[in-house]
Amino acid sequence: MSAIPRSDSHFDVSAWRADFPALRRTVHGKPLVYFDSAATAQRPLAVLTAMDQFYRQYNANVHRGVHTLSGEATDLFEQARTRLTRHINADSEREVIFTRGSTESINLVAQAYARPKLQPGDQVLISTMEHHSNIVPWQMVCEQTGAELKIIPVLENGELDMQAVPQLLTERTKILALVHVSNAVGTINPVRQICRMARERNITTLLDGAQAMPHLAVDVQAIGCDFYSVSGHKMYGPTGIGLLYGREALLDAMPPWHGGGEMIRTVTFEKTTYNDLPAKFEAGTPNIAGAIGLGAAAAYLQSLGLEAIAEHEQHLLEHATSQLKQVSGLRIVGEARHKASVISFVIDGVHPHDLGTIVDHDGFAIRTGHHCTMPLIKRFGLPATARMSLGLYNSVAEIDAFIPVLKKARAMLV
Repeated sequence: MSAIPRSDSHFDVSAWRADFPALRRTVHGKPLVYFDSAATAQRPLAVLTAMDQFYRQYNANVHRGVHTLSGEATDLFEQARTRLTRHINADSEREVIFTRGSTESINLVAQAYARPKLQPGDQVLISTMEHHSNIVPWQMVCEQTGAELKIIPVLENGELDMQAVPQLLTERTKILALVHVSNAVGTINPVRQICRMARERNITTLLDGAQAMPHLAVDVQAIGCDFYSVSGHKMYGPTGIGLLYGREALLDAMPPWHGGGEMIRTVTFEKTTYNDLPAKFEAGTPNIAGAIGLGAAAAYLQSLGLEAIAEHEQHLLEHATSQLKQVSGLRIVGEARHKASVISFVIDGVHPHDLGTIVDHDGFAIRTGHHCTMPLIKRFGLPATARMSLGLYNSVAEIDAFIPVLKKARAMLV
């Protein structure tokens, strides 16, 4: 894990980049420039090594064996939970549930917390900028319970319509589910303010933190949310692993969602009694290597410094924004005052999919489409956008190299 030297007014990222083996490869004979971290980030050696070491030396099931390997595997698994508990400043390890990612975390809350409580006439409040993973589970639970889904509008600049929020938080609102950072337009929502407003009205809050974790220092106690979902692969960890933070009192009162091994205390054909937190929500053999890798990702981010990462990415965002605006016919979609390093854009007369295909031949990996935010893209009157999402390993030089490639692609397509 490399300390980062400074070069003039911004970071020289070469030391950080050296930690990511995938960035050394070529695409179509050109050096890879990876601008798709919002879809999935690359993995540093620290994460790859932690997972490889587990499989090579400690591979055994956790919590269920008295032999040495099982004990060692259990220690590594629970050490990862402890590290992640501290990383998000949860009150205890009992509040950190390992899941497959943010999608499963949100579904868990929708089905185990919301479904037993919601009644016809109740309301669930989300926003126009939500990822499909924070829309569809709430649509499903509303269909199951007769509750109503309400939507916070988004302004033309990509910010939430904050004037509408107090009117939408009514006595009928039981749950507010909101993205912390938009994966499509990069908006950083004022989650502390919104959670405070909800708490004053006794409304339960869930935040989708998938895109916040790689960019920001997240403190769930300071934010004041009831639930917070995390996806490992967005924060430089493995795929298929994430976590759900929940306030202990809420988790304790919730029924299990999945049944099976580990989440039980006793089983008879007449009755099953359930295990304590967090095991109550972790049925079956967990993704042990994934959890260890996620813990290693958190340690890696801490070693670099979340403030240093945020400063570097803000510099990249400002530089990329100014340079993109020099491309004729290009329009940035969503220019909120507070943004993470995610930029969606369109070019007049150019379909984003064609653009993405052409720049790929020069080694640039960007995302094109609706980014699993179809209602948001539709709100801007578009079928799709191109998106460049920048991570800690990206550089000003990569951005500068991208602009002439964009101009060349535009000349070919218009």
